[in-house]
Amino acid sequence: MSREFRIDNKTIDDQRDSFVIAEIGHNHMGQLDIAKEMFRVAKEAGADAVKLQKRNNRELYTQAMYNQPYQHRNSYGKTYGEHREALEFGAAEYQELKAYAKEIGITFFSTAFDFSSVDFLAELDIPVFKVASGDLTNIPLIKYIAEVGKPLIISTGGGTMEDVQRAYDAIMPINQQLAILQCTSGYPAVFEELNLSVITTYRQRFPQTVVGWSGHDNGIAMTVAAYILGARIIEKHFTLNRANKGTDHAFSLETIGLTKMIRDLRRARIALGDGVKRPYESEVAPLSKMGKQIVAAQDIPAGTVLRREHIALKSPAEGGLAPYELKKIIGAVLTLDLKEDDPITFDILNGMA
Repeated sequence: MSREFRIDNKTIDDQRDSFVIAEIGHNHMGQLDIAKEMFRVAKEAGADAVKLQKRNNRELYTQAMYNQPYQHRNSYGKTYGEHREALEFGAAEYQELKAYAKEIGITFFSTAFDFSSVDFLAELDIPVFKVASGDLTNIPLIKYIAEVGKPLIISTGGGTMEDVQRAYDAIMPINQQLAILQCTSGYPAVFEELNLSVITTYRQRFPQTVVGWSGHDNGIAMTVAAYILGARIIEKHFTLNRANKGTDHAFSLETIGLTKMIRDLRRARIALGDGVKRPYESEVAPLSKMGKQIVAAQDIPAGTVLRREHIALKSPAEGGLAPYELKKIIGAVLTLDLKEDDPITFDILNGMA
C-alpha cells in the first residue's frame, strides 16, 4: 500500500509537491474582512489551504482560566475569556469564509479544540480536521474527531513517541485517513529544538502514513529541509503584518515570506530529480571550456613512440582524447606529424585505430 493522503480531492504522496497550509489561527484579529484578505493573499502566494482555530471557550476553559485577568499589549479583553471570545468566529462568519474559499479556489478548514467545535465543523462539512499538539494525549477528543470520517491531521509538539503511537493506535481502527506532523510547540521554536530528523523516524515507524511538519520557527529555510526529509504537508503560521496585536504574529510569515517559502518548496521537488546521474545539455558548453583533452605538448614527427613528456592535458575539451585515456597511449606510435596543441586521438596511433 502506498503512502497517500487526500484533502479536498488533492492527493498528497512522496512523488508530489508538499501540501502547504497557511495557518491563520486567530491572526485575523476577529475581523472577517481581514480573514478574507488573508485567504486571498495565501491563495496568491501558492498555498493549498488556509486554516483557522475553533473553540467553544466556555466548554474549553475552567472558570478560573476563563475569568483570569488578561490585560497586556496583545489582549483583546480584560479577562482571558473576553480575549478569546473577541477573536472567535461563529456560524455566520464560517459560512461566509467557506463560500469565499470555494470562490477563490483554496481549501479551508480548522482545528477543533473541543467536542462542540468538532460538531460545529462537522456541520459545516469541512474537508479535513486538524488536531493541535495540545490534544495529542486527548484520546477521547481524537477518537470523536476520527469518527466524523473526514481526513485527520495531527500535530505532535511536546509529545513522546509513546504519545504519538497511542494516538495512532486510537485513530487507525476508526479512520485510516491520517497524517502526522512533527512539531515543536515553542512560540517561536528555536532551531536547536526543531528535531527535523523525527520526520525520518515517523516515516520509518508509520510506513503507510503521510508525514509532515508544522513549523513554529522563524524563517523559511527549514521547510525545504523538512521536505527533503520527506515531509509532504507543511504548515506555517501566516499574518499580514508581524507587528499586529496578538501573540502569534511575531513568528508568523508575512506575504513575501509565504510566497518565497512556497516557491522554494516547489523548487526543492524539481531539484531532487530521479537519482540517476547524467550529463545535461546545459553542461556541454561550460564543461567543454573547463574540461581537458590530450594534446601534443610539442611538435612531434610521425613514427615517434609517445612518452609522457610528449603529452599535455589542456582546455578546451574538444577533439582530443579524455585525460583518463592517458595510460593507453603511452608507448603507441604516431602515424602522422603533430604540431604543438594538436589533439591526440586513437585513429592517429599505430595499432589503436
